Amino acid sequence: MYDIAVLGGGPAGLSAAISARVRNKTVAVISNDYRANVLYRSNHVPNYPGLPDISGGELLERMHGQAEKLGAEFITKRVISAMNMGHSWLLGAEDELVEAKAVILAGGIIRSEKFAGEDAFVGRGISYCATCDGMLYRQKRVVVYGETEASELEANYLKEIGCIVIYVSKRPENGKLVDSIPFIRIKDMEIHGERAVTHLLIDGEKVLCDGVFLLRASVAPMDLIPDLAIAQGHIHVNTTMETNLTGVYAAGDCIGKPYQIAKAVGEGQIAALRAVSWIDQQN
Repeated sequence: MYDIAVLGGGPAGLSAAISARVRNKTVAVISNDYRANVLYRSNHVPNYPGLPDISGGELLERMHGQAEKLGAEFITKRVISAMNMGHSWLLGAEDELVEAKAVILAGGIIRSEKFAGEDAFVGRGISYCATCDGMLYRQKRVVVYGETEASELEANYLKEIGCIVIYVSKRPENGKLVDSIPFIRIKDMEIHGERAVTHLLIDGEKVLCDGVFLLRASVAPMDLIPDLAIAQGHIHVNTTMETNLTGVYAAGDCIGKPYQIAKAVGEGQIAALRAVSWIDQQN
C-alpha cells in the first residue's frame, strides 16, 4: 500500500512525487519511460524560470533524479485499470497491481482517438494489455494495434504463446517484429461483432479475428475512471487540484491549457500537498 500513486512521469508527475516525498509519504510513479516524453526530445526550453536554455532532456533527467533520490519508486508500465476500493485505489499496471490511498493523475494529453466500435466491445474481445490477457487467445486469431516499439514486442509475445497474430499500426514498422508476423500500415480501423468481436474493417477490407489488442502509449483517465468529471476534453479540478472523486487529484496538461512546464510543475506540487493533507486527515 502506497500513500500516493502518481500516474505520469512528466513535469507534473515528477513535481508531485518530489513534494510528496519531502513530506515523507510513500510514492509510486507509474508511467512509460520518462525518456519517451515529448519534452525529452526538445533541444531547447527557453522559458523555464531560473534555467534558461536548458534542454528538455536535461530538465527531465534532473527532476527524475531528484524524485528518485528522495525515495519515489518508479514502475515503468501502463496503467490499464483503476478500481475504487473504498479507502484506497487498486491500479492495474499491466500484469502488476498497485494499491494507493490517493491518486494523482498527471498523464498529459492522450492524443489517440478511439476506433469506431471500441467502446462497445471492451471486455468482449478488446484488450489493452497483451501480457495480461494473451493466454485467453491461444490458438486464436488476434489483431494487435500498436503505437510504440514495445507494442511490437508484445505482439511477439502473443505469437510465442500460440496466438495467430497480425500487427497493424499507423506508423512504420520499427523492426522489432518477428518475421512470421504480418504487418499492415493502416489509416483507419473499425471494430465489429455481435456478442463479441468477430472482425475488423481495416481501410475498408474485412479481417476476421477473435480479439483485438489496442496497445497505446497510455489509457485516457476517463477510460480508467468513467465517473471522472470532464470539462472541454480535460479533467475538471478545483483550485487545489481535486477532482470530483475523493482521493483523486490531477495536474498538468491533462487539466487544461496553457500546456506549459512551469504551470504543470506548480500544479503537481499543489496536487501533492492536497493529497498529503487529505491522507493525514484520514489517520
